[in-house]
Amino acid sequence: METKDGAELCFPELLNTSCRKPAPPGSEAVLGHILMSSVSVLTVTLNLLVIISVSHFRQLHFPSNLLLLSLAVSDFFVGLIVLPADIFRQSACWFLGDLMCSLCNYLTFIITSASIGDMVLISVDRYVAVCHPLHYSTRVTVRRVQTSICLCWSGCVFYNGLILMDNLNEPDKHHTCSGQCVIIMNSTAGAVDLVVTFIGPISIIVVLYVRVFVVAVSQARAMRSHVTALTHKPSVNVRTMKSELKAARALGVVVLVFIICFCPYYCVSVSGSNLMNSPAGVFFRYLFYFNSCLNPVIYALFYPWFRKSLHLIVTFQILQPGSSEANIL
Repeated sequence: METKDGAELCFPELLNTSCRKPAPPGSEAVLGHILMSSVSVLTVTLNLLVIISVSHFRQLHFPSNLLLLSLAVSDFFVGLIVLPADIFRQSACWFLGDLMCSLCNYLTFIITSASIGDMVLISVDRYVAVCHPLHYSTRVTVRRVQTSICLCWSGCVFYNGLILMDNLNEPDKHHTCSGQCVIIMNSTAGAVDLVVTFIGPISIIVVLYVRVFVVAVSQARAMRSHVTALTHKPSVNVRTMKSELKAARALGVVVLVFIICFCPYYCVSVSGSNLMNSPAGVFFRYLFYFNSCLNPVIYALFYPWFRKSLHLIVTFQILQPGSSEANIL
């Protein structure tokens, strides 16, 4: 009987302290792992294409694209590290030790918070571009954008180090048995993290994008009135209205996807760790990570230059001499 029980333990030699091995996954769990593994591969692929495009082609080396590059890097690591590690923790014992567990969780927090920070920076960039176009070239420079990106990443490293200090100092503090990898924050740290990584960013993004939408629509209407007065052609009104709807749709998608992917996760995380480990909690956590797969679609695939660069990459034309000087704008 001891042998049978020992065989079900993560560490059979530690009969009194070892966790039990997770039960073999059912068909639904297997399908879920296959789906999330596919999402992980897709996330890595899409964001890698963005990274290659912005890094390789010189025409794309302007400030706003540096923000897209930073976002793509953080989302790339979500697909390469965060998602596979989470899938592994759900389906197998943790054999890498308590310290590696804490470091892995710390890295996960840094990567996901950097992705959120990049989205905030992108919203600020678009706000300045639309609401203060005459000052954009002087206010948004390559050096300032590079500085902002460095501050964003270093701030994420410092901030997450503070809220996870207990877990980093005592990696096994919240582990009830060997072979377990969990992270638990106290109520104060959880409340601060909720404000810093969700309520604050989503408020900034929504406010800035609403302001951008209002200004964009007012500018479109002013131009429509001006052109109509000169040409007296009603077809111009139709084209302008289409541009207004297109702008509204794009801005709505950005805000809506952010809310859909983030709201459920943070609502569950506030409810407690027990609910976080439930099937619903796991689903909402994967939905949170899925935002990293959608970001390159929202921020890059809508751009014509990305489709052109994608064609050059897929057809291996970027391997030709002088391909970095190609005209893709």
